[in-house]
Amino acid sequence: MTQTRRDFLKTSGTALGAAMLPFLKAIPAQAAGGDAMVAVTGQTINSLDLHRTGTNRASYQVAVNCYDRLVSFGTKEAPGGGLSYDYSVIEPELAESWEISPDGLTMTFKLKPDATFWDGRKVTAEDVKWSFDRAVSVGGFPSVQMKAGGLLRPDQFAALDEETFVITLDRPSKLTLPDLAVPVPFIINAEIAKANTTEDDPWAMEYLHTTPAGSGAYKVAAWQQGQQLVYERNDAWVGGPLPGFKRVVIREVPSPATRRALIERGDVQLSFNIPNKDAAELDALDGVDVYSTPIENCIHCLCPNFNFEPFQDANVRKALAYAIPYEAIFQTAAYGRGAPMWGGPAEITDTAWPRKSPYMTDMAKAKELMAASAYASGFEVPLSISLGLADWMEPTALLLQEAFAQIGIKTEIEKIPGANWRTAALVEKRLPLHLENFGGWLNTPDYYFFWAYKEGHLFNSSNYRNDEIEKLVDDTLHIPMDDPAYAPNVTRMFEIAFDELPRIPLWQPALNVAMNGSSDYEFWFHRQLDVRPITPAGA
Repeated sequence: MTQTRRDFLKTSGTALGAAMLPFLKAIPAQAAGGDAMVAVTGQTINSLDLHRTGTNRASYQVAVNCYDRLVSFGTKEAPGGGLSYDYSVIEPELAESWEISPDGLTMTFKLKPDATFWDGRKVTAEDVKWSFDRAVSVGGFPSVQMKAGGLLRPDQFAALDEETFVITLDRPSKLTLPDLAVPVPFIINAEIAKANTTEDDPWAMEYLHTTPAGSGAYKVAAWQQGQQLVYERNDAWVGGPLPGFKRVVIREVPSPATRRALIERGDVQLSFNIPNKDAAELDALDGVDVYSTPIENCIHCLCPNFNFEPFQDANVRKALAYAIPYEAIFQTAAYGRGAPMWGGPAEITDTAWPRKSPYMTDMAKAKELMAASAYASGFEVPLSISLGLADWMEPTALLLQEAFAQIGIKTEIEKIPGANWRTAALVEKRLPLHLENFGGWLNTPDYYFFWAYKEGHLFNSSNYRNDEIEKLVDDTLHIPMDDPAYAPNVTRMFEIAFDELPRIPLWQPALNVAMNGSSDYEFWFHRQLDVRPITPAGA
């Protein structure tokens, strides 16, 4: 892998150095320099088991770095520089090879014969089956993600011998193979897991919550929740090239200002998911590399909840869409990073996604629609944001609040702690008007609609239901993109979504990462840090 590298730069400053002392003391001495890397993030890892109910997005990185999947995606050059996963290329990880039957219903995987778990035991097809059985049985997000690839039941999985694993599908699907490369279907050391099950916990949720048992590139050497996670390289890993760092510390630093100071000074080698403002300013500095990668299949949206009576009125929803000051929000909250998602053509002639909505700022049109609605005199509604995403949500909400007041909609901004956001917005779906930022893992529009527009699905935070959408998604999800029915189905989904507006697109965000003393960062659709490909600068 190659990409632009700049000379390592480390500045000094007595006052700032004193402010860093509490942080630096918390980093293990053996994690400073050489074969070790320190990365900082504002996110909190709340579990080491992605399958566990309540596990947050920040925790998904453990599944990526500590566990193997049967397959992975390839690597390509990212837009704007750096590296990115390649959705169009499927590569071996734990599987050495695979075959798909001519009818597309049987997938046979041969495991790498030298793959071992951290305890030295051989990885077998029985481990793969137990892990897949777990993923489809635990319910919630993991099982729905498996369902998206047509993986529904344990009876679809079989271990023919130690190194042969078979999947039998009810119908062929374009999403099955790429769905095996997402973080969810990770392979667990079933022998260890089963030894730690109970009658009330048949899938070892409590044990794996704090004690991973994998075959992946890194082991967890230490985890202090709310402070740091320490990875230690697994030198016996056969899932890919051996990582460049023997030890990686993921340090949780809530303050964006502190994270910025640390990366500027070179006290840490990577700062993950930095605010757009910092990305724009750090990008101008010598010695710091900044990568801002547009997040495929991801859109920042305003979501009116259909359980809130005024938003059952289509004129009110469209009034919102025309009142939004899109350009001002894009420049103020995104600093122009990412891609605008407004002002698209009214006629839909292709299946490109993400795509611009046909709406744009038109206050006269917004007022006209409000006057034609059942709420011409206006109403009050809370506008909810997550404090964990305040860097873009708060400036966006302030501009929305000002704009909506002009059409008689009075909003009070409700700030919800990041730890509670997923429950309030996505699980309970109780927020009348809120900002959201779902990004689909499998890069097709019908997959995005599967999660964000189908009734009851996690990211349908607007409590939206449309019978035609339900059928279109079910009919389209598994058919090939070159099937004659695919394009008409998808364009019809777009037409309905833009007419009914359960989600009002704002912009496609970028994921920002700053590096100082490390290189070969690779962007991934899951928006979490894959430490495996990262190398010391100049290596």
